[in-house]
Amino acid sequence: MPVSALVRTRNRCDSDRAQVARNADSPRDGTACKRAVRHGGTAVALLCAALLVAGCSQKTDASSIVRTTTNIAGAGVVGLERDTSRACPLPSAADPANGKTRTVTHAAGTSEVPADPQRVVVLSTSALDAACAVGLWERVVGAMPIDGPRAQPMYLGYGVLKIPAVGSAAQPDLGQIAALHPDLIIGDIPGGSGGFAALQAIAPTVLADPDSGWQAEFSTLAAGLGRSNAAATALENYRYEARDTGNILAASQSQASVVRFTADQDQVQGSNSFAGQVLADAGVQRPTAQRGTSFDVTEQDLIKVEGDIIYVIFAGESGEEHGKKVLRSDAWKELGAASDKRVFAVEDTVWHGDGLTAARALLADLRSSLNGYVTD
Repeated sequence: MPVSALVRTRNRCDSDRAQVARNADSPRDGTACKRAVRHGGTAVALLCAALLVAGCSQKTDASSIVRTTTNIAGAGVVGLERDTSRACPLPSAADPANGKTRTVTHAAGTSEVPADPQRVVVLSTSALDAACAVGLWERVVGAMPIDGPRAQPMYLGYGVLKIPAVGSAAQPDLGQIAALHPDLIIGDIPGGSGGFAALQAIAPTVLADPDSGWQAEFSTLAAGLGRSNAAATALENYRYEARDTGNILAASQSQASVVRFTADQDQVQGSNSFAGQVLADAGVQRPTAQRGTSFDVTEQDLIKVEGDIIYVIFAGESGEEHGKKVLRSDAWKELGAASDKRVFAVEDTVWHGDGLTAARALLADLRSSLNGYVTD
């Protein structure tokens, strides 16, 4: 079992204490509750009652008890209050250069790019995220759209919606890209043979490998934008923020499960996923079954989804419809996190994202939910 009976008992103790924590600080020492289980249910009840009266060193701030007016099949929706007006910082300074160009080595080869590009086309969400993270999103003259009701992710704000689309989510339109007269193209390695050569014929192109990990990918894209120094500083600040978030939340005491629903698939997001990497940066523990790479589950083995808290991701409308059926199933309702009202729905483009801006948005979601309960 990914989460032992001891941990599930801790969840029930925490759920009882949440009644007190709604209006004041509440002790949350699951370790003590787990130790008491070894001596029987009476000891558990006595110890949890004592904790309610006496308190302990680890406390959950009352503001972390999540009250949601919106939920999906019982899962409290996180991120509705996200402030996107400051998602992208002011423009950062270009790296020092000896001339008007610089040489950048990337996943597709080597390119001579402008030292300070002014007209950028981005071919992936990670590239748009990178441009945002170093303050250059307003220099983006064309962007690959994503599937869904909005052309670009909500977490990047409303300004990016004005950027012209260059093709579909599946395939860039070389004619549209050329018509924009870019001086730089950045993105992930495109599918099909000859993709890089075709792009390079239009403008200097830098392509990152999404399998290299989001931080390495961000660094490559930022180098293409002439902002390696700004990217290094931004990553250092992110790592500090992740550690600080984990310390404030006592993240190492929680085992967080993450599952993503598509139209016909239920996939646990493992250590190789974007969400898994950011959770690890914050020191959040994962259930034993989820400490490897991502994997699919069925209704027959939903126990692998168990955790102190479960984050659910819906991939589009079809993923939400399928996910709601799973969340309303008897097998799901038997999970400890579900009965404890510790299931939260999070934004797909953030938790299944790829970039520094998305990572920081995910940390903000953690701060408002990791120690929370759905109370409506």
